[in-house]
Amino acid sequence: MTDLERHIQDIRMAFSEEIAAAETLENLDSLRVRFLGKKGEVTSLLKGLGALPPDERPRAGQFVNLLRDELEEQIRTRKDSLEEKELERLEREDHIDVTLPPRGRTGGGFHPVVETSREIIEIMAGLGFSVALGPEIEDDFYNFEALNIPPSHPARDMQDSFYFPDGKVLRTHTSPVEVRAMRAHGAPIRIVVPGKVYRRDSDPTHSPMFHQLEGLMVDTDVSIADLKGCLGALMNAFFDRPLAARYRGSYFPFTEPSLELDIECIECSGKNPSCRICKGTGWLEVAGLGMTHPDVLRAGGIDPTRYTGFAWGMGLDRMAMLKYGLTDLRVLFEGNVPYLLSGRNRSC
Repeated sequence: MTDLERHIQDIRMAFSEEIAAAETLENLDSLRVRFLGKKGEVTSLLKGLGALPPDERPRAGQFVNLLRDELEEQIRTRKDSLEEKELERLEREDHIDVTLPPRGRTGGGFHPVVETSREIIEIMAGLGFSVALGPEIEDDFYNFEALNIPPSHPARDMQDSFYFPDGKVLRTHTSPVEVRAMRAHGAPIRIVVPGKVYRRDSDPTHSPMFHQLEGLMVDTDVSIADLKGCLGALMNAFFDRPLAARYRGSYFPFTEPSLELDIECIECSGKNPSCRICKGTGWLEVAGLGMTHPDVLRAGGIDPTRYTGFAWGMGLDRMAMLKYGLTDLRVLFEGNVPYLLSGRNRSC
C-alpha cells in the first residue's frame, strides 16, 4: 500500500468517526468544510496530484476522486437524517391538539379619536341628529364659496390649503358637507359631520391632517338658546359631569353672529394656577359656533326668510386629548398601539 493510499484510508476512517458524532446541521457543515472545503484535506490531496510522477497520477486521481464522492454521499445521507430529526422535533414542539376547545380571540379596541367620535355621535343621536358624510377632495365652491368665502375674501388666508393642479382642494373643514346635505335633504335638518380635514400646519398641538366634528340644525324658529342648550348637553354628557361654560364673540364667515365656547377646566376647574391643561386660566376652548349665515342657507337651497339654523364645529383630536389626558397631539398619529389602547388616562 502506497503512502497516498494509507493517507486516504486514514482520512476515510477519521471522517467516518466524526460524521457519526455530528448531531446538528452546523456540526455537519463544519465537517464538510474541514474535509471538502477549499482548504480541506481531500482538496489538498487533489491539489497535490501534480507533484506525483506522471504514470502514478491517473491511479492516484481515481482513489482521491472516489474518496471525495464517498464523503459527499455520506454528508448527504447524514444531512437528510438530521433534517428529518429536526422536523420531528419541531412537530413535537408545535403540536396542536385539534380536539381541544378553542381559546377564542381577545377583543380589539378603538383608537381614542374614533372612540371620541363615536361617543359624541351617540350623544347627538339622542338629541335627534343623524350622521352625514362627504368627500375629502372638494370643489372650491363647496369648501369656500358656498360657505360665504368668495375668492377675494380675507378668510382664505386663515386656512393654508392643499390644492390639486385641477383647482380642487383637500377640504380644510367638514363644513362643505353641511351645504351638500342641505342641497340633498332640504329643511328641517339635523346632522353631525365627522371626518378628516387638512391644513398646512404641524406642531405639538396641530397636525396637517386632523379630525373635526360639527353639527348643523336648520328649522323654523331656531335660536342661539337652542344652540347653547345643545352644546351644554353635549359637553356635560361627554365629560360625565356638569361643566360651567362661557361664550365669547368671534368671527367666522359662515355664521352670524359667531361665538366660541369655553368650558371650565376638566382638570382643575380653575383652582390650580399651574394647571398643565388650562395653563392657569381655568377655561378650555372647545368649539366655534354661531347662527348659520343666510348666504350659506341660500347656497344650500334653503330660504333664509323662512328658516334659521345654527352650526358648531370642534376638533375631535383636541376632544380626545382632553378626554384621555394627553398633552401632545402627535401621539395620536404615531401608531403606538399599546399606548393608544392601554394608556388612555396617562399623560404623555
